[in-house]
Amino acid sequence: GWGPTRAEIDRARRLVGRLSLPDLAGQVIVARYTGTGAPLRMVRRLHLGGVIVFDDNVSTASGLRHSLDQLQRGARHAGRRWPVLVGVDQEGGIVERLEGPVTRYPAFMTAGAARDPALTRAAYAGMGRELAGLGINLDFAPDADVTSGPDDPTIGSRSAGSFPRLVARQATAAAKGFTDAGVIPVVKHFPGHGSVPANSHLELPVQHKSLRELRRTDLVPFAAAVEAGAPAVMVGHLDVRAVDPRVPSSLSRPVITGLLRRDLGFGGLVLTDALNMRAITDRYGSARASVAALRAGADVLLMPPSPRTARRAVVRAVRHGRLDRGRLTQAAVRQVALLLHQRADGDQGARPGSARAESRRLSAAGVTVVAGACSGRLVGPSVRARGSDSAARAFRVAARGAGLRLGGPGATTVAFTGYADPARTADVVVATDTPYVLADSDAPVKIALYGDTPGAMHALVRVLLGKAPAPGKLPVRVPGVERRGCPGPA
Repeated sequence: GWGPTRAEIDRARRLVGRLSLPDLAGQVIVARYTGTGAPLRMVRRLHLGGVIVFDDNVSTASGLRHSLDQLQRGARHAGRRWPVLVGVDQEGGIVERLEGPVTRYPAFMTAGAARDPALTRAAYAGMGRELAGLGINLDFAPDADVTSGPDDPTIGSRSAGSFPRLVARQATAAAKGFTDAGVIPVVKHFPGHGSVPANSHLELPVQHKSLRELRRTDLVPFAAAVEAGAPAVMVGHLDVRAVDPRVPSSLSRPVITGLLRRDLGFGGLVLTDALNMRAITDRYGSARASVAALRAGADVLLMPPSPRTARRAVVRAVRHGRLDRGRLTQAAVRQVALLLHQRADGDQGARPGSARAESRRLSAAGVTVVAGACSGRLVGPSVRARGSDSAARAFRVAARGAGLRLGGPGATTVAFTGYADPARTADVVVATDTPYVLADSDAPVKIALYGDTPGAMHALVRVLLGKAPAPGKLPVRVPGVERRGCPGPA
């Protein structure tokens, strides 16, 4: 139920069975690389399963496409009969590794505000087609985390909301959208990063909920995604006290093999979160973490600080009997089978920028007016933008395009508050990240927009001019605001 056919799994088993132990160990590693050229030498030398693209690997869209084509061609010429995994962390909102070449998307919380799974699926299919067009075959998205609110320092607007069933519907829809586009979605961060008050990039967060509480909250979206056939799940770095105290969940057999595979019934590809994060590196090195993750049931080791050290440690662990070769083979077979399936099921993708309409529709469906009139014009003939620079610039472009004058006497002041910005006072206050800050503003008109993309600003201007409704509903609890949104379908 996670993608590959029986024939693809059997073929993967035959292909993996021909690998030497060092190449088998390299196959389960996905590494970061430097520069904008094809990382072919590194991939071939270590027989890496794949690479992850960051913004510093991108000069232009055509340059990225060319380098990734070179990578895949070079791997084929070296004898690899399946694709190299090429992943990217492209969620939208504050997590965009490819901001220049592709359509910008609002934060995933927009989907929670819009509450339309069909729209979400279409939107993320659009994102996926652009990624596929660049040569990317896997996206580390969507977030299935249920955010706990303002005390969530890591996930925030990356989550669809704070209501488990809402998050489940939207995360599942987004994953299906990526699959429709021929891109492998990775549902993350199991067993739920949105309800811990610490950032795993900086430390190991502690999850104090009981297992019963987790089943009612954080685990709901993951269970739904597994039931819907999600092909891949990322396990976060969390100390889940009710399951395996003081052991990072990404290295925990009770979490991966017990909770995810046995209890939720997941048979697909399990990836660790990045192993270069301090939740891991403060206590484990590349060698120890890599072996522990594989023993726990993970299939892909993402970004160990030293891929070479990780590979060597896995080989040594098998030779010394600390890691069963069958477990390593199983991990590689899952990855290769999924890549074979993706290649057979994928397409050539779409050009960069082709998903602008989908991104704009998503933002238009998520605009949430929590104070002020729900119909009619909300601004005068001229406007003045202030606050978050990027948002203000994008708003000016959209306002000018809609015929609004900028500045001058009597202009309506529209203030933008973005990620980690303070509350503001103005005629209209717009939150472009999470909406909690709106509770601290005394503005007569308060709007949650969940993004500062061109599409989001176009949608905002239409609402301000009274040309479009604001159909969104707050997907999180925000005590102190006037209402959850304007009247309309829940």
